[in-house]
Amino acid sequence: MSTRRSWIGWQFTGPFLAVFALVFLAPIGYAAYLSLFRNRLIGGTAFVGLENYTKAFSDPQFFEALSRVALFLVVQVPIMLFLALLIALALDSGRLYGAAFFRISVFLPYAVPSVVAALMWGFMYGTRIGLVGNVNDAFGITLPDPLSPDLILAAIGNIVTWEFVGYNMIILYSGLRVVDTALYEAAAIDGAGQFRIIRAIKLPALRGPLAVATIFSIIGSFQLFNEPQILDTIAPNSITTYFTPNVYAYQLSFGGQQVNYSATIALIMGVVTMIVAYLFQRRSIGAGR
Repeated sequence: MSTRRSWIGWQFTGPFLAVFALVFLAPIGYAAYLSLFRNRLIGGTAFVGLENYTKAFSDPQFFEALSRVALFLVVQVPIMLFLALLIALALDSGRLYGAAFFRISVFLPYAVPSVVAALMWGFMYGTRIGLVGNVNDAFGITLPDPLSPDLILAAIGNIVTWEFVGYNMIILYSGLRVVDTALYEAAAIDGAGQFRIIRAIKLPALRGPLAVATIFSIIGSFQLFNEPQILDTIAPNSITTYFTPNVYAYQLSFGGQQVNYSATIALIMGVVTMIVAYLFQRRSIGAGR
């Protein structure tokens, strides 16, 4: 009987494990295998051990790309989560007119594919035929070019915020909806105002959802690819071939035929993302105790 039960468990988990190994573990293993080789002009593909990793850790273009996404993470993620928090609190207050319509409206941009969003915002950023250009012509002014090299990262941050603030709002709003209403009633009896309720009840209840939203945002920041890749066709002078680590890996593989070094960059970024997300998770768990 115990043997039969153990096989029943494997029957349930087996399909998932098979798909997980096929679409997750196998590509990582193959990338690790590729990272140990290098395609030389003379002699073809040769085993080089950890030389690709040594090259990556001394590659200024890789570190510039990494520092750019780190800056993006430090600036854009707090702004996005703060906006999501404000919207979630406004929806949960019960005082927002048309809350259901407002909630759907804020979440709707998340349903727009990132490629379409980047193209749409790229058109609006345009200074010739886009919205910025139309405003300049209508009012006789010269607004800063969002697609210039100095502002392109901020422009991408605006696109990403527009895309994902609704997604994070749903996470935080769901966390607020499970708070026991008896806590609000007790606070009202004690004479607590809305700001006191937010500070003493709602924000502590959102510690877990905020941690989840932040971890997802950290992962998404390090994976930044679609928006700069699409905007590269509109603002080629602002998006370099090493704008982000993922763009760099893509260009190395498909533009420079350096598949082995591209696999190395991808693996390093996977490890960096995992470490940063893990450290934040550990910190958030320790702060919650």
